[in-house]
Amino acid sequence: RCQRWVENCRRADLEDKTPDQLNKHYRLCAKHFETSMICRSSPYRTVLRDNAVPTIFDLTSHLNNPHSRHRKRIKELSEDEIRTLKQQKIDEAFEREQATQESNENNEQNTVSEEGGEEQDEKAVPLTLEERENKDYLKSLFEILILMGKQNIPLDGHNVDELPEGIFTSDNFQALLEYRINGGDEVLRKRFEMTAVNLEYCSKIQQKQMLEICENCVREETLREVRDSHFFSIVTDEVVDIAGEEHLPVLVRFVDDSHNLREEFIGFLPYEADPEILAVKFHATITEKWGLNMEYCRGQAYIVSSGFASKMKIVATRLLEKYPQAVCTLCSSCALNVWLAKSVPVVGVSIALGTIEEVCCLFNQSPQLLVELDNTISALFQDNEEKGNELKKICRSQWTGRHDTFEVLVDLLQALVLCLDAVSSDSSVRWSNFIVGRAFVLSSALTDFDFIVTTVIMKNVLSFTRAFGKNLQGQTSDVFFAAGSLTAVLHSLNEVMENIEVYHEFWFEEATNLATKLDVQIKLPGKFRRAQQGNFDPDMTSENYYKEILSVPTIEHIIQELKDIFSEQHLKALKCLSLVPSVMGQLKFNTSEEHHADMFRNDLPNPDTLSAELHCWRIKWKHRGKDIELPATIYEALHLPDIKFFPNVYALLKVLCLLPVMKVENEKYGIGRKRLKAYLKNTLTEQRSSNLALLNINFDIKHDLDLMVDTYIKLYP
Repeated sequence: RCQRWVENCRRADLEDKTPDQLNKHYRLCAKHFETSMICRSSPYRTVLRDNAVPTIFDLTSHLNNPHSRHRKRIKELSEDEIRTLKQQKIDEAFEREQATQESNENNEQNTVSEEGGEEQDEKAVPLTLEERENKDYLKSLFEILILMGKQNIPLDGHNVDELPEGIFTSDNFQALLEYRINGGDEVLRKRFEMTAVNLEYCSKIQQKQMLEICENCVREETLREVRDSHFFSIVTDEVVDIAGEEHLPVLVRFVDDSHNLREEFIGFLPYEADPEILAVKFHATITEKWGLNMEYCRGQAYIVSSGFASKMKIVATRLLEKYPQAVCTLCSSCALNVWLAKSVPVVGVSIALGTIEEVCCLFNQSPQLLVELDNTISALFQDNEEKGNELKKICRSQWTGRHDTFEVLVDLLQALVLCLDAVSSDSSVRWSNFIVGRAFVLSSALTDFDFIVTTVIMKNVLSFTRAFGKNLQGQTSDVFFAAGSLTAVLHSLNEVMENIEVYHEFWFEEATNLATKLDVQIKLPGKFRRAQQGNFDPDMTSENYYKEILSVPTIEHIIQELKDIFSEQHLKALKCLSLVPSVMGQLKFNTSEEHHADMFRNDLPNPDTLSAELHCWRIKWKHRGKDIELPATIYEALHLPDIKFFPNVYALLKVLCLLPVMKVENEKYGIGRKRLKAYLKNTLTEQRSSNLALLNINFDIKHDLDLMVDTYIKLYP
């Protein structure tokens, strides 16, 4: 209906607007509608009928009106011109698809003429009956694929290996096709009524081609909004397995036209073992395939599994070399201590993190196991019920992502071991073989001295960054003041490094006490002794071994990582958070954002008036009314009614909230990551599809079936 309104109004400039944009930002006078189209249910409201279309337009009166010469002139388009404009839109989509398929070829053949996008000389030819039927048929196929994506239905049905030889069964796509035919879809029935029942209606190759078009069209809706907002940030999540291949999930952050910070999932990127190749492909995908201009990228962050951190750091560095404004930061959804632990280049730490995840996963899978753990905790903490109740509550959360994960683990370790031992030695039929087997394996892993000493040392090392990391995930004022406390954190860690002998002695003593409590033998790792092959140094004690192999490299790495991630640019950007009125108030309105805002000078609409505007901004809040509260977040500041009178402040706030370290204040605009996690959790690895995943995660994004069909016909004639 929106499309009909725009066509009847002869507004070619609104052709590309979405129905949501038209509803929010454009109004049409009631005088353009026939009286029969209007319901006069109230003298105060004009309500249109559902099928109302504007038909009354006077496109000639302005010619005789001398006072209308300064008004905008409406160009009256002919039907041919309207058809040509639509064709141009389809051609643009086709060109984007071609660029995707032939990214390694010369892009010149796909670019649109820069001199105003001249229309093709060929006039739109009316469709033949056969062409119309073919388009309707393809539209039905696309509708089924979109339904499967949104409902997370895998394309394949029964596994061929499970079926007796000679038995044919439909896959899920064909089954839905048949269901639709049986439901009365004449277009499909006519197409397939003479086809043998044991033949595929739509080949795997065709399904893949159509899915790629679905994926690109849905992604393009989000990317169009990103381009409209100019500035954006890129965030990559942990590497995931998609049907046996490793992929990197990519999310984009931007501020939409309603001033809301959004974080949306835009696709998977095949992971490469060589970081240099990955960096090149990552850049090519974002710029060439997805059409984003990295000159507008103002932030980047990566969340990685253990073992991938060093590679992703190289990718981030290569992007920063090309685009110095794309500041590398932490991601608000990942605790600093977890991020640091995953990046430590010590094998024992990676193994410990994997073991912790497996333990948490096992207990979350079985409510009975959690009850058993509760009983064990109650027995151990009889003298401290408050501590016991707190640990029970923590066990029912995703405690592996907390700032104090290793502290929690040390407190819980005895209870976990006793509980798992009880389950693995239970001779009744209370537990399944799977749970008994996993309990035995995990109990053995938790009672390995290497695991215990790694956990205790990580707990103590990360205690120096815990409060700092917690503030980074706090309110805007917490983030601002955290930036100023980094020097103190680094000073503490350097002091530990200088006195590592003393600190390590205390940490190792704590680890041995915990091991004694669990009846674990204190010894060097078996793999180390086996590697010596008789050349064992008798002076090499367990304490010295873990100091050299764990304590020293861990502290050195954490100091370097903090310096790298909190670069001068990053800290300058965080200092600009004093623009937020609540932070300004805590600083008694004695702030100096001009100096720190220099890095964003080219992003401002009127940089020459920045100093005067910031002065007005401070005065506005310093002399506010008594009943007016200071906005506490960037989100609140961006939604102030008079923010448009401070264009430079608005531009600065908009860029600042794009930094991945800033949390998405309104939860409903940060659901892209949650939906990604839900998709990965609910879908078997072998049934995952990067194409269907995008449709499922972005199920609420509108899709244009006609555009998909026309693009498909052009790409695969």
